[in-house]
Amino acid sequence: MLVGLHSELPRILDQFTALGAAAAVTSRLKLGTAMCIAAQRDPIILAKQVTTIDHLSGGRFLFGVAAGWLAEEMRNHDVQPQLRWKLMREKILAMQAIWTQDEAEFHGQFVDFDPILLWPKPVQVPHQPVLVGGSGPLSLRAAAEYGDGWMPEIEDLAEFEAQLTEVRRLSEEAGRPALEVTAFAWEPEERLMARCAELGVSRFTSWAPIQDLDALSSFLDSYARIAEQVAR
Repeated sequence: MLVGLHSELPRILDQFTALGAAAAVTSRLKLGTAMCIAAQRDPIILAKQVTTIDHLSGGRFLFGVAAGWLAEEMRNHDVQPQLRWKLMREKILAMQAIWTQDEAEFHGQFVDFDPILLWPKPVQVPHQPVLVGGSGPLSLRAAAEYGDGWMPEIEDLAEFEAQLTEVRRLSEEAGRPALEVTAFAWEPEERLMARCAELGVSRFTSWAPIQDLDALSSFLDSYARIAEQVAR
């Protein structure tokens, strides 16, 4: 029997439908996916969904992606788990071509299409940021190669600091600028957030309770208080 997080995740609303609704009632908040399992999606359709949200939000969209970890789910999407990193790489590169070229084409091992026409192009230039999620070696390499940002989950602060040093080294080695970092932790904690700020982390995100409006309001108030203290 699937329990815990396994039983909660299937009840979450569709990412892009929910983000479209959020874009319509906000004007300043950044909106994003955390995470979109890109290996399990059609890259042409996904490219369209992403740019649609970028337009609806006026350029406020952050495209968080990950290779995934739930093998049973991958197989249900006809994805071989051992190929997920290669699939994600090609699909992201193909989408980046679609976003930046008037007549985009891509010819890879897993993604292959002749010139296509797809608009709108992203509001953000050259395209909405791609934030690669995960803390393992393959995630770090993926972020350094084709990501615009890195979005790790912090479980151990010392491990995170070592990973941050490594992803910065890999980015420099690849001749790319330093990646923007969006950190995630299950609980917002002042000491952790303060250390992230010292390390140059751009954003700090956390899991918010959404089943109950009062619980969500209480969480947001607490989060805002901690953020204000850290910013002083």
